[in-house]
Amino acid sequence: MTGHRKLLHAIFDATVAAAHPDNILEARLPPAPKGRVICLAAGKAAAAMAAAVERHYLDAGDLDPARLAGLAATRYGHSVPTRRIKVIEAGHPVPDEASLRAAVISLTLASAATADDLLLVLLSGGGSANWIAPADGISFAQKQQVNRALLRSGAPIDDINTVRRHLSRIKGGRLARAGRRAEIVTLAISDVPRDKPTVIASGPTVPDPTTLADARALIAKYKIAHDDAVSRALNDPVNESCKPGDAAFARNRFEIVARPRTSLDAAVRLARDAGFEVLDLGADLEGEARDVSVEHAKLALKARAGGRKLAILSGGELTVTVRGNGRGGPNQEYALSLASQLKDAEGISVLAADTDGADGGAGDPSDPAGAVIDARTFRTMRALRLDPLACLANNDATTFFAATGDLLLTGPTLTNVNDIRVILVDAV
Repeated sequence: MTGHRKLLHAIFDATVAAAHPDNILEARLPPAPKGRVICLAAGKAAAAMAAAVERHYLDAGDLDPARLAGLAATRYGHSVPTRRIKVIEAGHPVPDEASLRAAVISLTLASAATADDLLLVLLSGGGSANWIAPADGISFAQKQQVNRALLRSGAPIDDINTVRRHLSRIKGGRLARAGRRAEIVTLAISDVPRDKPTVIASGPTVPDPTTLADARALIAKYKIAHDDAVSRALNDPVNESCKPGDAAFARNRFEIVARPRTSLDAAVRLARDAGFEVLDLGADLEGEARDVSVEHAKLALKARAGGRKLAILSGGELTVTVRGNGRGGPNQEYALSLASQLKDAEGISVLAADTDGADGGAGDPSDPAGAVIDARTFRTMRALRLDPLACLANNDATTFFAATGDLLLTGPTLTNVNDIRVILVDAV
C-alpha cells in the first residue's frame, strides 16, 4: 500500500480500535455481586466481550470460577477462546438453528438468576440475528422468511428491528423480564444511527415504545410477504413488547460503551493529522447507498475544482434495495457508484467499509469489509473494460472490485460500530 491507500487503511484501523472490546470494556464492568455473574452476550463482538469479562473477573478480580457462567452467541468466524462462558457461533444476517438454540439457552439462564446474581448482558451489532426466539405460533422458518424479506426491502435497521421485537420471545425487553429477579446491567456497542437502545440487538433488556400496530404498518409499508401465522401474531396483544414501568426494569441499567461517533472522531483526528481539512458529515447517515454516493461525489468534485485538500468523512448505515442477483453490500455499492461518477477525476481516493469486517455477503468470515477506489481502480477498470453501471444495476459490486483488486479484506474485527466512509481529495 502506498500514498493515500496507506492512510485510508490506517483510518479504518483507528475506527475499529476505538470500539474494540479489548480497549473499552474492562473499565465499564460492574463490581462482582454477592452471588454469580451470569454473562449473556450476543452479536459480532460477543465472544471478544465475553473474553474481556473473564479476564476482568477471573484474573484481575480473582472471582471464584464457579461464580461465573454464561453464553455468548456470535457470528460464524467471530469466536475467540473462553474459559467459563460458552460460545455458540450462529447465523447472520439470516438466523439459523444455532441462533434459536442460543436464545433458548440464554432465556433459561436468565430465568434461573436470583436476587443475589448479576445478569450481565453484552450486546453488539448482529445480536438480533444471533438470538432468535419466535413468538408462540410462529415457526422458525416463518420467522426466517420475514427476516430475509425485511433485509431485502431497503428498510432502515430501526424499522427492521421494530418488526423483529414484536415477533420474538427475547427481544423488546423480554430477556429482562425473564431475568427480572437479578440485578441487570447491559453494556452495548452501538451499531445503529442515534444509538437507540431499543434498536441495538432489538433491545432485549430495555423498554420498547413501539407497538404491534407499528410493526403491522411497517409490514404493509415495505410489502413484506408473510404467512397468516405472522399476521395473527402481530394482532395478538400477548406479543406486545415490554413497556416503561414494567417490573422487569426495576433493577436494570443500560450503558453504551462504544458508539459510531467515537470511532468517527478517531478517523477525523487521523485525517487532520495528515494535513486534510475535514468535512464531517456525521455518524448517523442513512439512505440508499447509491443515492448517498451521488451527493458525496458532488462534494468531492466541488472540492477538487476548488483546489481544497479535503477529507469527507461519514458513518451510519446505508441500505441497498436489492434488484439484481449479484454480490455485495452497501459499502461496496456506495464505492461502485462513486467509481462510475469519479472515473474521470484525478486525485480522489475512497474507502467505504463496515467496521465489523463484513459488508453484506452471506455471513462468511471471508466476506469483504468494503472497497477502496482511486486512480489505480480507474486504470484497471478501463483496461478490463468493466462497466460499473452494469454491475450496479445487478447489485454486483463484489464481482467488480474482485476484478479490479480493490476489495478490502480484513476478516472479523470483533466489534461493530457501523460503517466508515472516507473520501480524500488532493489539492490541485
